[in-house]
Amino acid sequence: MQNMLTVIANALKGGAKMNGAQTVSEGTRVVVSARSFADLTPQASFDIKRCDLHRLDEGPSVQTVLTREEGLRYYRTMQTMRRMELKADQLYKQKIIRGFCHLYDGQEACAVGIEAGINPTDHLITAYRAHGYTYTRGVSVNKIMAELTGRRGGVAKGKGGSMHMYAKNFYGGNGIVGAQVPLGAGVALACQYQGKKEVCVTLYGDGAANQGQIFESFNMAALWKLPCIFICENNKYGMGTSVERASASTDYYKRGDYIPGLRVDGMDVLGVREATKFAADYCRSGKGPILMELQTYRYHGHSMSDPGVSYRTREEIQEVRSKSDPITMLKDRMISNNMASLEEIKDIDAEIRKEVEAAAQFATSDPEPPMEDLCNHIFHNDAPLEVRGTNPWMRLKSLS
Repeated sequence: MQNMLTVIANALKGGAKMNGAQTVSEGTRVVVSARSFADLTPQASFDIKRCDLHRLDEGPSVQTVLTREEGLRYYRTMQTMRRMELKADQLYKQKIIRGFCHLYDGQEACAVGIEAGINPTDHLITAYRAHGYTYTRGVSVNKIMAELTGRRGGVAKGKGGSMHMYAKNFYGGNGIVGAQVPLGAGVALACQYQGKKEVCVTLYGDGAANQGQIFESFNMAALWKLPCIFICENNKYGMGTSVERASASTDYYKRGDYIPGLRVDGMDVLGVREATKFAADYCRSGKGPILMELQTYRYHGHSMSDPGVSYRTREEIQEVRSKSDPITMLKDRMISNNMASLEEIKDIDAEIRKEVEAAAQFATSDPEPPMEDLCNHIFHNDAPLEVRGTNPWMRLKSLS
């Protein structure tokens, strides 16, 4: 210990002066960093908000343990999602991204908490606000950004765009309101049929919650005891309509009637994680489906064509940002419990900014897919498939 202090003291004495401040050698900075990391708390316990329950005798625990490694991973993932969406906003306004584009900033705790509560082998399907889930399911920022700009290096080879991104055990990205819910029930049926103890997380928004096909899916899932976690991401507004003006009952976690449900603070990544673990265990035990409502908030409008302030005030948005922001909440927890330093958080933020900027460069320089790729990947076929064009004389080829 004495030798280490001597090394640091000598380095500080011999440090070069620059702009009135003393600098230390790179080797000494590593020593100091190693010592400061060693002083940090490896894990801590946190209280989380009690869930509201429907047809359940008990719910998730109201206390959980977070390790330093988990906390930093959740922070990095949420912050990457936030930066990615802000960059998408910028590229859209520059008319580099075109078409539909629904941003996820504000709701990051939902995607990260859900992923932390299930296994990579479990399945997930969502609606059109899908960039965050594409990232948590393992797709790189490069591929997501390139898909948004319609480039060949995109996750769907530039032909899916904002609403249609896919990955292993991730089924999109679906543009028709509520249509992914029956598909999710079907994936859960496949999980049950194959007997692998896997579950399907099936997400929809409050704006889709009154769709008839959702209730049909509830009925089949309950009847056949499918391992399906139905999740309503309630961000308070369906397009420009508040939930109070759209739904006779805003207790979305009770909408399954005969299906047990729980209402969760969707701005707290730890609360979402624990609730998802609880729901996944329930489904894996063979009890059938369960319904979760995540109370969350989106900072942007419904889509990039919606400024988001004609049906709510700027003050309302700012209040949520200042009191309930999921990224700030996690950062404050970690710093106040000595699980991370402010300098460490700033370094992570700087790394993420560089990663997203590099991804944006790739997304604007990568070539667009060539015309001969237009009809590829329609079907999974071994031999080339002939596709009729816009008239009987135009013939195109489809390869997969």
